[in-house]
Amino acid sequence: MADTHFGFETVPEGEKADRVRGVFSSVADKYDLMNDLMSAGLHRLWKVFTLQVAAVRPGEKVLDIAGGTGDLASAFRERVGAAGEVWLTDINNAMLTRGRDRLLDEGRLGPVAQCDAERLPFPNDRFDVVAVAFGLRNMTHKDAALKEMRRVLRPGGRLLVLEFSKVWEPLAPAYDFYSFKVLPWLGQKVVDDPDSYRYLAESIRMHPDQETLKGLMEEAGLARVEYFNLTAGVVALHRGYKL
Repeated sequence: MADTHFGFETVPEGEKADRVRGVFSSVADKYDLMNDLMSAGLHRLWKVFTLQVAAVRPGEKVLDIAGGTGDLASAFRERVGAAGEVWLTDINNAMLTRGRDRLLDEGRLGPVAQCDAERLPFPNDRFDVVAVAFGLRNMTHKDAALKEMRRVLRPGGRLLVLEFSKVWEPLAPAYDFYSFKVLPWLGQKVVDDPDSYRYLAESIRMHPDQETLKGLMEEAGLARVEYFNLTAGVVALHRGYKL
């Protein structure tokens, strides 16, 4: 069996999914709180920008991959209206349960599925929009996942990938201090789990930078791929189309 990375650690490919599952099962209950604390609320603005770039219209079909606690799925459902359809999916049951409960509380429940992004249980040409926010870096075979996302897009559909990326170089020392000192400390204080947030910082460093991810999307068959740097490259939003 081939090896892959789990943060800075090298592990067998078959082990990574279980270890990632353990991370998100551990943090699910306070995931939204930690997102607000870690980003000082900026993750909400990043997602608003993603919604604007996605330009979802009433009646469209949307697939939210690694949708977690359901904040993007909720916003997509508001935009597609009663004639549209939004699937909330995640490989992690604890996160998906949180997302399902959130949508129930908001009166926006729709189809929910626990599934692996590398083997999506949907037919070809099914969705107008596929979105994955802060999930791609945790996938073992990013190339396979991107090909699956393209497969389920209809011709003319668009894929949105919102993910941590390579920060503007002059900010790198401060960003490294925050990532490797402050984040684990927050994880210890808020969820009693510094290791999961140490993994978060390491997984960001192992994720492809903006240009490399653009190339991976093009290799997966997506066209007109472009990206938008947000907060000096701390996060990047990539968009590509299926022609």
